[in-house]
Amino acid sequence: MTNKAVKKGQPLFDKRIILFLLSQNISLFGSSVVAFAIMWYITLETSSGVWLMMSTICSMVPQVVVSLWGGVWADRYNRKYLIMLSDSFIALATLGLAIAFWAGFRRMELLLAVSAVRSIGAGIQTPAVNAIYPQLVPKENLTKVQGVNQTLNSLLMLLAPAAGGALLATMDIAWAFMVDVVTAAFAVLIIGFIKVEKVERMDAHESIFTDLKQGIYYAFQHPLLRGIIICYAFSFFLITPAAVLTPLQVERSFGGDVWRLSAIEIVWTIGTLIGGVFVSLHGDFKDKIKTIAICLVAFGISFVLLGITGNFILYLIIMACSGFFVPIISTAETVFIQEITDPSVLGRVFSIVQIITASSMPVAILIFGPLADVISVETILILSGALLALVGIIYQRSNKAVGQ
Repeated sequence: MTNKAVKKGQPLFDKRIILFLLSQNISLFGSSVVAFAIMWYITLETSSGVWLMMSTICSMVPQVVVSLWGGVWADRYNRKYLIMLSDSFIALATLGLAIAFWAGFRRMELLLAVSAVRSIGAGIQTPAVNAIYPQLVPKENLTKVQGVNQTLNSLLMLLAPAAGGALLATMDIAWAFMVDVVTAAFAVLIIGFIKVEKVERMDAHESIFTDLKQGIYYAFQHPLLRGIIICYAFSFFLITPAAVLTPLQVERSFGGDVWRLSAIEIVWTIGTLIGGVFVSLHGDFKDKIKTIAICLVAFGISFVLLGITGNFILYLIIMACSGFFVPIISTAETVFIQEITDPSVLGRVFSIVQIITASSMPVAILIFGPLADVISVETILILSGALLALVGIIYQRSNKAVGQ
């Protein structure tokens, strides 16, 4: 079922697409500043894998709880208003955190609680954001628009760790929280100017539980969707050590200076920026299954290299090379799902994907977090990287025949 507002052959960028990309990237910047500030604050205050584990769980698990409902709502209601409401909800929670810190209430438990509240908002927002693109962009332009979006993400993510590090080093952490409040307000204001219709459905009067069951059945009876969902589960589980424990590795092996923590995020983002530009210019991936597999193997190799290098400059170079593949795999996976999924069930399918990704990482950090206080992070990276490369090979071989 297609949206009447999207016509084949329309310009690559019209007013709605430009405003939507602008609003979401402004919102992303503020959220990233807060995420970095919280992660670094906990790392520097505790130097503990257990506290990082708890922070990651609080940031991910609530998404799992609410995400299925978020997918149903994204298919039932106007996705634009869901995005606006969830962004406002996250901003209010962050404002409360800033006020509490200014009042002198600076407990780790409060950071974890607000991270959980923000995660609830993300569980509602993310399925709606992913599902709304086909309503704004013709199918033939999805990959290029996603590539441009990844490039914009990378530009702002390049600024986010620098801003977070500067604020953490020179000012009270509460000012980092306020960045998210201000950017969310701008994002909601901008998206308010976009006209987006609700997707019409033949089964609009079904119960929520029926919607849930239909979405799950659709996703897992579709061979290509089933394959990529399973791939998501294994890959996000194995990416967790590199995503969560590398700041701890840097603090233990190279030093706990804020500039070092900022540097790993900056070079990663530079890599993703280059990758985003590559997708924008050369991102017409004919064989998306093969593209995804190649990226997973590349991630695996780079994580192994992060585990064996003892030179910080070389470490940063490897981190940047790894970041290059992020926009490629993200675009390939997202557009692949958008292309093969019926629009009326797209919100629920993306909510299932979000549940898989959001639950895989907490499960992984329950294992890898405490393990990082027993064995070296380097050893964990080597093992997880080797297994991740194997996942890429298996995914390509097992799904190649289905995709032909």
